[in-house]
Amino acid sequence: LTFIMRLQEFVTVLVRDPRTRKEDSWHSYIDYEIFIHTNSMCFTRKTSCVRRRYREFVWLRQRLQSNAVLIQLPELPSKTPFFNMNNPHHVDHRRQGLQEFLEKILQDALLLSDSRLHLFLQTQLSPEDMEACVSGQTKYSVADAINKFASLNRRFPIEEERKKGKNNADSDSESSSSGLRPSDDSISRGCKASPASEES
Repeated sequence: LTFIMRLQEFVTVLVRDPRTRKEDSWHSYIDYEIFIHTNSMCFTRKTSCVRRRYREFVWLRQRLQSNAVLIQLPELPSKTPFFNMNNPHHVDHRRQGLQEFLEKILQDALLLSDSRLHLFLQTQLSPEDMEACVSGQTKYSVADAINKFASLNRRFPIEEERKKGKNNADSDSESSSSGLRPSDDSISRGCKASPASEES
């Protein structure tokens, strides 16, 4: 029976909705939405949605590789000097490569046991904060960080408007409800609000 249950576990990952962000007056970058839906016991949250940029994927691959020396990790789409963020073909080619990278990683049980991967996929922590959390230098655990982000991120992707309309007491009482379903459903609804029509 356990074996049958294990066969039915799934992890769906989508990398989608590339958006250009301004870093400063001279520099811009593109980040991508990572949507996770799973019933796997490995995941703290069964549904989540974060945004990550290419260089964060590079950091993740380096950290996973250093912790799993014997595993040959899949490659990221190459960082080419000819990449043009105004070229939809370039952007979509990179998006597909990032999605394939995550799909392959999520099939490996050893990599799935790395806390950095879960923080990368299910929180918006910076690489520095992820490292601090994994090495026990933060007051919050990995699971705390993921659950806190999920409760904050309930209003994704229009969090700014909602923040203005909610006071702290309100959101505290919401996040203290331990039922996973309401926040999971609303996170996935929030993710679906972003254009996924180009995805097949």
